[in-house]
Amino acid sequence: MSSRRQFLYQAAGTSLALASGLDLHLAQAEAATRPLDILLLGGTRFLGVHLTEAALARGHRVTFFNRGRTRTELFPNIERLVGNRDGESLGGLQALEGRRFDAVIDTSGYVPRHVALSASLLASQAPHYLFISTVSVYRDFSQANDEQSALGTLEDPTIEKVDGNTYGPLKALCEQAALNAYRDQHCSILRPGLIVGPEDNTDRFTYWPARCARGGRFIAPGTPKDPIQIIDARDLAAFSLRCLEQRLSGTFNVISSWDQFTIGDLVATSISAAKEWTRPPEEPSPVWMAADFLSTQNVAPWSDMPVWVPDGPDSYGFSRTSVKRAQAAGMRIRPLADTVTDTLQWHLKRPANEQAALRAGVKAEREAEVLAAWDAARA
Repeated sequence: MSSRRQFLYQAAGTSLALASGLDLHLAQAEAATRPLDILLLGGTRFLGVHLTEAALARGHRVTFFNRGRTRTELFPNIERLVGNRDGESLGGLQALEGRRFDAVIDTSGYVPRHVALSASLLASQAPHYLFISTVSVYRDFSQANDEQSALGTLEDPTIEKVDGNTYGPLKALCEQAALNAYRDQHCSILRPGLIVGPEDNTDRFTYWPARCARGGRFIAPGTPKDPIQIIDARDLAAFSLRCLEQRLSGTFNVISSWDQFTIGDLVATSISAAKEWTRPPEEPSPVWMAADFLSTQNVAPWSDMPVWVPDGPDSYGFSRTSVKRAQAAGMRIRPLADTVTDTLQWHLKRPANEQAALRAGVKAEREAEVLAAWDAARA
């Protein structure tokens, strides 16, 4: 159970888009039928950046509420309200008092007390609250989950330390805090799996196109047919705005369907993108290694081999989450090649030190040792 929780925890303006390569399609985005005043709790990291870009492209007005410490150079024309969700430091939530919005998007709620504070305050000031949760809320991954599956729990629900064991259950409590505050009003709970694409500095998805760009033999985990589930941050942003514009309430698993992508698709697409956009010194060549062998070599799923988790008694459902409800509500998942290519292009624009020291994936020296062990075993 602990190792599975660790997997889940770690799974955890048009002009700017054109300049940074976030999403060239935003320039052609249709305007929303009715512009909304949207409060974004967060806004300057990964998903928040894509949400802001998409909202502005559709004609909405956006206000940030955050601590004012991260990437303050982004979106200079957006109003920033400074405070802290803990209700104490930086004036707490005082900057939000008396303000009116059409909707709130909460991308930064990890502690139920914090979500309860913000949602309770905003329930009388904004008629729609959208909370970004996670599929990590589910209690059991021995089988596929849908939105009605049992959620994880904590012996001490007042705990506020977020780690591999508490992340999912705390997110479940955050969901409940938002629902309790909004009651009869519109409340949308979105449960993404692994969020991927440009701007993701966790490097979990980025590892694959980046590794293929280095060229040579590399470890490929399990079998090419092993399923994976992901969602491009831009697709998550688009569905979030759809929920606000169409006033969709309820809970949705937002991720690719279990039979849409495999780890083999990701590896093959990463090789193609690397060969098109870089000049690998050697031909990228995957060496498919069985999960049992990787285990004996202490090569861990999800961290050393990002995106991938092998089937097992406790993990069969990990990459088979149902997304029928979100699909029926209009969620769309872009082609894998688009996400891989855009992620690689973003990665190649990063500072050299960030390109060289990825935060996820097996290190080069360790990979060489495992490849040598594989060759020796086969010999």
